[in-house]
Amino acid sequence: MKKYFLLVLFLPLFVFAQGKQNYYPDPHRFDREIENFIHWDEKNSFPENAVLFIGSSSIRMWKTRNYFPEYKVINRGFGGSHISDILFFFDDVVKKYNPGKIVFYAGDNDIAAGKSPEVVFKDFKNFVKLVHDSLGNIEIYYLPIKPSISRWSFWEKMNETNLLIKKYCEENSSLFYVDVAVPMLNENGKPKKDIFIKDGLHLNEKGYEIWTKILKKFLN
Repeated sequence: MKKYFLLVLFLPLFVFAQGKQNYYPDPHRFDREIENFIHWDEKNSFPENAVLFIGSSSIRMWKTRNYFPEYKVINRGFGGSHISDILFFFDDVVKKYNPGKIVFYAGDNDIAAGKSPEVVFKDFKNFVKLVHDSLGNIEIYYLPIKPSISRWSFWEKMNETNLLIKKYCEENSSLFYVDVAVPMLNENGKPKKDIFIKDGLHLNEKGYEIWTKILKKFLN
């Protein structure tokens, strides 16, 4: 695997942070998973001008080929990842595919790990800049951090992050805020219990059907 220098540009707090708040975890914890992507790509072709799904476990567990049969899709979600990890491995999980569109879900783990909404927002803007500098002004579809049962205590900060990014998307013609979060709440403003698997964090089939239906309206 080639060396990565993006860390110097985008992650000024990495390693140097003391304590939990705004701490950037070591991206090398994903080395094996990224190597698996690389080995797969060496043995298999991938579609050109595809819709690239990138992000954390909510992307990884989404059976995107089944839910989006009408599109050429590439799924490069890796569970537990922060936005900073996606930036670090950008060349191998985003740039190499030269996608036509990008669907992005990350930030969930970032907030749960103690990062502030402002830091997560900054990381997302760095991702957008890197995409547009590397691949041109392609469309990026941001899926907001989801309200979940197991991380409900973080929802205030997660929602604050979403609102910052929503405003940013509204000011940029190539960015789309795909609101899959509000439909996940019941009439009492709490996460619907029947859309999650047992861990109360990850979506079940019913949950992904909600996401898919809403996202398709944007992609179409």
